[in-house]
Amino acid sequence: MTASRAPIRVLVIDDSALMRKLLVEILGRDPELEVVGTAGDPFIARELIKQTNPDVLTLDVEMPRMDGISFLRNLMKLRPMPVVMISSLTAHGAETTLAALELGAVDFVAKPRLDLAHGVGTLADEIIAKVKVAARARVGALPARAHAPLPAAPTALRETTERVVAIGASTGGTEAIARIFEVLPPDGHGIVIAQHIVPEFTRRFAERLDGCSAMVVREARDGEPILVGHAYLAPGNRHLHVTRSGARYRCALSDEPPVNRHRPSVDFLFNSVAQAAGANAIGVLLTGMGADGAVGLAAMRAQGARTIAQDRETSVVWGMPGEAVKRDAASEVLALDKIAARLR
Repeated sequence: MTASRAPIRVLVIDDSALMRKLLVEILGRDPELEVVGTAGDPFIARELIKQTNPDVLTLDVEMPRMDGISFLRNLMKLRPMPVVMISSLTAHGAETTLAALELGAVDFVAKPRLDLAHGVGTLADEIIAKVKVAARARVGALPARAHAPLPAAPTALRETTERVVAIGASTGGTEAIARIFEVLPPDGHGIVIAQHIVPEFTRRFAERLDGCSAMVVREARDGEPILVGHAYLAPGNRHLHVTRSGARYRCALSDEPPVNRHRPSVDFLFNSVAQAAGANAIGVLLTGMGADGAVGLAAMRAQGARTIAQDRETSVVWGMPGEAVKRDAASEVLALDKIAARLR
């Protein structure tokens, strides 16, 4: 007989008794998950971690006595483990969640409604899926920050970019992308980005990238030209694709149906870059759950573009880049710091 796999042990940390009850109910729907305890604040959680030895934590941000960020910072120093943040879809929630991802949280989900009567439907499926992925994630996979000084801001920009760099990512991608942008020069090729992220967070993420990079980073606007020294992030719940008119590349936004269950989709972006830029493009597929981007990266390679997949060792989840490697879509497989150096 084949031995059954032990369930994933989950500890729920939230100051709201109703939220703890809801999360326990959601996670209890899946036989592969076992909630081994709940905690109303980080001090209780600290003792429960010692007693129950969980595989994954779900962690609220705003809690009494110690906020979730302070707890997460201490946890990652003393006992790193997979953490899924339970985040409110507010401006403050976006800033705090991005800070949590920087500290080492694997992923986040929107805080479900405290209305048990109406259920949580798709959100419950997302919570279960992300907890399962977190259990397999490589915590601490990202290399230490280089702390390289940023170049001076550019004094002038050409009207068009010589090449287009297309970057796609999902789970673990916000921090991986930030690491790349920290060392890019101000006059680098124009960059377009598809990151799986909720719509409420994309503007804050673009602002964060803009603040850590010598490049100008913002949410993409429909029809705007892609310029040297600029990067354009797909807005939440909209596809970003690239068009060409003469020598000029432009961003275009679309509300077409999700591709691979995602909007924005990396495949949608990469396929457009393959058609518009051909060999005049570079494709980069970073850490992420699933397979979105692998087909598009293969299309880019078939058109002569240089294509790069992040390696297993520095990926939080080697799903998307791993699928690209299986399909022979990547001309190079590189560690994250080597990708940044290659783009420079």
